[in-house]
Amino acid sequence: MSVERPRPLVAGNWKMNGLKASEKVLTEIQEGFVAALRSKVDMAICPPATLIAQLAEQAEGSGIAIGGQDCHARESGAFTGDISAEMLADAGATCVLAGHSERRQYHGETDADVAAKAQAAHRAGLVAIVCVGETREEREAGRTLDVVRTQLKGSVPAGSNSTNLVVAYEPVWAIGTGLTPTAADVAEVHAAIRAALRVLVGEAEQDKVRILYGGSVKPSNAAELMAVENVDGALVGGASLVAADFLGIAGAYGR
Repeated sequence: MSVERPRPLVAGNWKMNGLKASEKVLTEIQEGFVAALRSKVDMAICPPATLIAQLAEQAEGSGIAIGGQDCHARESGAFTGDISAEMLADAGATCVLAGHSERRQYHGETDADVAAKAQAAHRAGLVAIVCVGETREEREAGRTLDVVRTQLKGSVPAGSNSTNLVVAYEPVWAIGTGLTPTAADVAEVHAAIRAALRVLVGEAEQDKVRILYGGSVKPSNAAELMAVENVDGALVGGASLVAADFLGIAGAYGR
Protein backbone atom coordinates (compact mmCIF):
# COMPACT_ATOMS: atom_id res chain seq x y z
CA MET A 1 0.00 0.00 0.00
CA SER A 2 1.53 3.31 -1.09
CA VAL A 3 1.69 6.22 1.33
CA GLU A 4 0.57 9.63 0.13
CA ARG A 5 3.51 12.03 0.20
CA PRO A 6 3.23 15.28 2.15
CA ARG A 7 2.79 18.47 0.18
CA PRO A 8 6.32 19.58 -0.74
CA LEU A 9 8.04 22.66 0.66
CA VAL A 10 10.93 24.58 -0.86
CA ALA A 11 12.44 26.92 1.73
CA GLY A 12 15.22 29.43 1.21
CA ASN A 13 17.79 30.31 3.88
CA TRP A 14 19.31 33.68 3.03
CA LYS A 15 21.77 33.42 5.94
CA MET A 16 23.62 36.73 6.60
CA ASN A 17 22.69 38.19 3.23
CA GLY A 18 20.18 40.83 2.25
CA LEU A 19 19.42 44.53 2.64
CA LYS A 20 16.23 46.51 2.12
CA ALA A 21 16.81 46.41 -1.63
CA SER A 22 16.48 42.62 -1.49
CA GLU A 23 12.76 43.11 -1.74
CA LYS A 24 13.43 42.99 -5.49
CA VAL A 25 14.38 39.32 -5.15
CA LEU A 26 11.12 38.54 -3.39
CA THR A 27 9.21 40.49 -6.05
CA GLU A 28 10.77 38.34 -8.77
CA ILE A 29 9.99 35.17 -6.83
CA GLN A 30 6.40 36.29 -6.34
CA GLU A 31 6.02 36.99 -10.05
CA GLY A 32 7.30 33.51 -10.88
CA PHE A 33 5.25 31.71 -8.26
CA VAL A 34 2.33 31.32 -10.64
CA ALA A 35 -0.90 29.55 -9.81
CA ALA A 36 0.12 26.30 -11.52
CA LEU A 37 3.26 26.07 -9.38
CA ARG A 38 1.53 27.27 -6.23
CA SER A 39 -0.95 24.42 -6.58
CA LYS A 40 1.88 21.88 -6.29
CA VAL A 41 4.42 23.24 -3.80
CA ASP A 42 4.74 25.52 -0.78
CA MET A 43 7.51 28.12 -0.68
CA ALA A 44 9.17 29.93 2.23
CA ILE A 45 12.03 32.38 2.64
CA CYS A 46 14.05 32.86 5.82
CA PRO A 47 15.76 36.25 5.47
CA PRO A 48 17.88 38.06 8.08
CA ALA A 49 15.83 39.24 11.06
CA THR A 50 16.15 42.84 9.89
CA LEU A 51 14.03 42.04 6.82
CA ILE A 52 11.34 39.79 8.28
CA ALA A 53 8.70 42.47 8.90
CA GLN A 54 9.33 44.15 5.54
CA LEU A 55 9.21 40.94 3.52
CA ALA A 56 6.28 39.49 5.49
CA GLU A 57 4.23 42.55 4.59
CA GLN A 58 5.31 42.31 0.96
CA ALA A 59 4.57 38.57 0.77
CA GLU A 60 1.11 38.77 2.31
CA GLY A 61 -1.40 36.96 0.13
CA SER A 62 1.27 35.59 -2.21
CA GLY A 63 1.42 32.10 -0.73
CA ILE A 64 5.10 32.58 0.17
CA ALA A 65 5.83 32.18 3.87
CA ILE A 66 8.48 34.24 5.66
CA GLY A 67 10.51 32.69 8.47
CA GLY A 68 13.35 33.34 10.86
CA GLN A 69 16.80 31.76 10.89
CA ASP A 70 17.08 31.31 14.66
CA CYS A 71 15.34 32.17 17.92
CA HIS A 72 16.08 32.19 21.63
CA ALA A 73 14.48 29.56 23.82
CA ARG A 74 13.04 32.13 26.23
CA GLU A 75 10.06 34.38 25.53
CA SER A 76 11.80 37.53 26.79
CA GLY A 77 14.56 38.65 29.15
CA ALA A 78 18.05 40.07 29.46
CA PHE A 79 19.53 38.37 26.39
CA THR A 80 21.18 41.15 24.46
CA GLY A 81 21.20 40.59 20.71
CA ASP A 82 18.81 37.63 20.78
CA ILE A 83 15.36 37.37 19.26
CA SER A 84 12.51 35.36 20.72
CA ALA A 85 10.12 33.21 18.74
CA GLU A 86 7.32 35.53 19.83
CA MET A 87 9.18 38.48 18.31
CA LEU A 88 9.53 36.59 15.03
CA ALA A 89 5.82 35.81 15.01
CA ASP A 90 5.01 39.43 15.83
CA ALA A 91 7.11 40.53 12.83
CA GLY A 92 5.12 38.23 10.54
CA ALA A 93 7.18 35.04 10.49
CA THR A 94 5.37 31.70 10.40
CA CYS A 95 8.37 29.37 10.70
CA VAL A 96 11.95 29.35 11.99
CA LEU A 97 15.06 27.27 11.45
CA ALA A 98 16.42 25.46 14.49
CA GLY A 99 19.81 23.78 14.69
CA HIS A 100 21.25 24.70 11.32
CA SER A 101 24.77 23.27 11.12
CA GLU A 102 26.28 26.75 11.10
CA ARG A 103 24.59 27.47 14.43
CA ARG A 104 25.76 24.13 15.79
CA GLN A 105 29.31 24.69 14.53
CA TYR A 106 29.93 28.40 15.11
CA HIS A 107 27.74 28.92 18.18
CA GLY A 108 28.21 25.57 19.87
CA GLU A 109 24.52 24.69 19.90
CA THR A 110 23.76 21.26 21.33
CA ASP A 111 20.81 19.03 20.55
CA ALA A 112 19.24 20.18 23.84
CA ASP A 113 19.61 23.82 22.74
CA VAL A 114 17.95 23.02 19.43
CA ALA A 115 15.08 21.20 21.14
CA ALA A 116 14.52 24.18 23.43
CA LYS A 117 14.41 26.54 20.46
CA ALA A 118 12.03 24.26 18.56
CA GLN A 119 9.82 24.13 21.65
CA ALA A 120 9.90 27.94 21.78
CA ALA A 121 8.83 28.03 18.14
CA HIS A 122 5.85 25.83 18.95
CA ARG A 123 5.00 28.03 21.94
CA ALA A 124 4.84 31.04 19.62
CA GLY A 125 2.80 29.24 16.99
CA LEU A 126 5.67 28.86 14.52
CA VAL A 127 6.69 25.81 12.52
CA ALA A 128 10.14 24.62 13.61
CA ILE A 129 12.39 23.50 10.76
CA VAL A 130 14.82 21.28 12.66
CA CYS A 131 18.11 20.71 10.85
CA VAL A 132 20.32 17.62 11.15
CA GLY A 133 23.35 16.39 9.24
CA GLU A 134 26.78 14.82 9.44
CA THR A 135 30.26 16.17 8.75
CA ARG A 136 32.61 14.73 6.13
CA GLU A 137 34.63 13.00 8.86
CA GLU A 138 31.51 11.40 10.30
CA ARG A 139 30.39 10.17 6.89
CA GLU A 140 33.82 8.73 6.07
CA ALA A 141 33.77 6.94 9.43
CA GLY A 142 30.45 5.31 8.52
CA ARG A 143 28.59 7.17 11.26
CA THR A 144 26.08 9.11 9.16
CA LEU A 145 22.93 7.33 10.29
CA ASP A 146 23.99 7.21 13.94
CA VAL A 147 24.77 10.94 13.93
CA VAL A 148 21.51 11.89 12.24
CA ARG A 149 19.41 9.66 14.49
CA THR A 150 21.10 11.03 17.61
CA GLN A 151 20.65 14.65 16.52
CA LEU A 152 17.03 14.02 15.63
CA LYS A 153 16.22 12.30 18.91
CA GLY A 154 17.82 15.09 20.93
CA SER A 155 16.50 18.00 18.84
CA VAL A 156 12.80 17.24 18.32
CA PRO A 157 10.77 18.30 21.37
CA ALA A 158 7.74 16.57 22.84
CA GLY A 159 4.50 17.65 21.26
CA SER A 160 5.92 17.82 17.76
CA ASN A 161 3.66 16.82 14.89
CA SER A 162 3.22 17.35 11.16
CA THR A 163 1.71 20.81 11.62
CA ASN A 164 4.52 22.29 13.74
CA LEU A 165 7.60 20.34 12.62
CA VAL A 166 9.63 20.08 9.44
CA VAL A 167 12.92 18.15 9.39
CA ALA A 168 15.76 19.23 7.11
CA TYR A 169 18.64 16.88 6.35
CA GLU A 170 21.72 18.86 5.35
CA PRO A 171 25.00 16.96 5.15
CA VAL A 172 27.44 19.54 6.48
CA TRP A 173 30.06 18.69 3.87
CA ALA A 174 27.61 19.51 1.05
CA ILE A 175 26.56 22.97 2.23
CA GLY A 176 27.93 25.60 -0.12
CA THR A 177 30.57 23.25 -1.52
CA GLY A 178 28.91 22.21 -4.74
CA LEU A 179 29.13 18.59 -3.56
CA THR A 180 26.01 16.49 -3.14
CA PRO A 181 25.45 12.93 -1.93
CA THR A 182 24.08 10.45 -4.42
CA ALA A 183 20.35 9.92 -4.68
CA ALA A 184 20.86 6.54 -3.00
CA ASP A 185 22.69 8.19 -0.09
CA VAL A 186 19.89 10.72 0.35
CA ALA A 187 17.27 7.97 0.19
CA GLU A 188 19.04 5.99 2.91
CA VAL A 189 19.22 8.93 5.32
CA HIS A 190 15.68 10.12 4.68
CA ALA A 191 14.35 6.61 5.22
CA ALA A 192 16.16 6.50 8.55
CA ILE A 193 14.68 9.86 9.51
CA ARG A 194 11.20 8.69 8.54
CA ALA A 195 11.61 5.59 10.69
CA ALA A 196 12.88 7.62 13.64
CA LEU A 197 9.87 9.92 13.43
CA ARG A 198 7.62 7.04 14.42
CA VAL A 199 8.97 7.25 17.97
CA LEU A 200 9.23 11.05 18.02
CA VAL A 201 5.81 12.03 16.66
CA GLY A 202 3.84 8.78 16.63
CA GLU A 203 2.79 6.37 13.92
CA ALA A 204 -0.19 8.48 12.83
CA GLU A 205 2.05 11.50 12.13
CA GLN A 206 5.18 9.70 10.97
CA ASP A 207 4.46 9.87 7.24
CA LYS A 208 2.98 13.38 7.35
CA VAL A 209 6.05 15.25 8.59
CA ARG A 210 7.90 16.90 5.72
CA ILE A 211 11.58 15.96 5.37
CA LEU A 212 13.60 18.39 3.27
CA TYR A 213 16.97 17.83 1.67
CA GLY A 214 19.53 20.64 1.73
CA GLY A 215 23.11 20.99 0.56
CA SER A 216 24.12 22.46 -2.83
CA VAL A 217 20.61 22.10 -4.27
CA LYS A 218 20.34 23.85 -7.63
CA PRO A 219 18.02 23.81 -10.65
CA SER A 220 20.21 21.27 -12.44
CA ASN A 221 19.92 18.60 -9.71
CA ALA A 222 16.60 19.50 -8.09
CA ALA A 223 14.42 17.16 -10.14
CA GLU A 224 16.59 14.13 -9.30
CA LEU A 225 16.81 14.96 -5.60
CA MET A 226 13.15 15.90 -5.19
CA ALA A 227 12.11 12.59 -6.79
CA VAL A 228 13.87 10.55 -4.09
CA GLU A 229 11.55 8.67 -1.75
CA ASN A 230 10.90 10.51 1.52
CA VAL A 231 12.26 13.79 0.14
CA ASP A 232 9.44 16.29 0.57
CA GLY A 233 11.20 19.41 -0.68
CA ALA A 234 14.40 21.35 -0.23
CA LEU A 235 16.14 23.74 2.12
CA VAL A 236 18.07 26.01 -0.22
CA GLY A 237 20.99 28.26 0.66
CA GLY A 238 22.79 30.43 -1.89
CA ALA A 239 20.48 29.55 -4.78
CA SER A 240 17.54 31.10 -2.91
CA LEU A 241 19.15 34.53 -3.28
CA VAL A 242 18.66 34.33 -7.05
CA ALA A 243 14.99 34.30 -7.99
CA ALA A 244 15.45 32.33 -11.20
CA ASP A 245 17.44 29.62 -9.42
CA PHE A 246 15.02 29.38 -6.49
CA LEU A 247 12.05 29.17 -8.83
CA GLY A 248 13.93 26.64 -10.94
CA ILE A 249 14.30 24.39 -7.90
CA ALA A 250 10.63 24.72 -6.98
CA GLY A 251 9.83 24.10 -10.62
CA ALA A 252 10.97 20.50 -10.17
CA TYR A 253 7.41 19.97 -8.91
CA GLY A 254 5.85 21.68 -11.90
CA ARG A 255 7.38 19.50 -14.59
